[in-house]
Amino acid sequence: MKSLTLLPIILSTALAFSPTTAVPRFGVRAATSTARNMITITEGVDFDTIAREWRCKWSPDGDKASLAAAQTALTEVLADLKAVDGVKDVSRTVCGGCLDFKVAAQVDAGKFGAWEEAGFPPEESFLEKLKGIEGISLIESQTFTIMKC
Repeated sequence: MKSLTLLPIILSTALAFSPTTAVPRFGVRAATSTARNMITITEGVDFDTIAREWRCKWSPDGDKASLAAAQTALTEVLADLKAVDGVKDVSRTVCGGCLDFKVAAQVDAGKFGAWEEAGFPPEESFLEKLKGIEGISLIESQTFTIMKC
């Protein structure tokens, strides 16, 4: 008899924590997205940050001299890059397996257009520095959206 009395309490407690009750169908993300001025590519694919990536391949020759020189080139332009209006973050990625050296500047989507129109400074200077480094190859740049999940 006691178990029958507890059944409604157990069921109501379980329902309170079920996904349909605990997480509204459109959730906090939808409200946050609107509040953060998100741009929608297609349904469910929103962003508020655009990244510009500069990348190249480095050589392991000479005790990884080209990698060290690429880092020096980045260090020389880093303050200017971080000073770009709207920059949220700058990251450097190095892969020792595929020999990638990548720099990505994440910029507020609302400010990206002005940086693009200006030619992405200090991109030209940085890429020219890379071109002058022996052992650096496949120098490229790319623009993409990026979001924390």
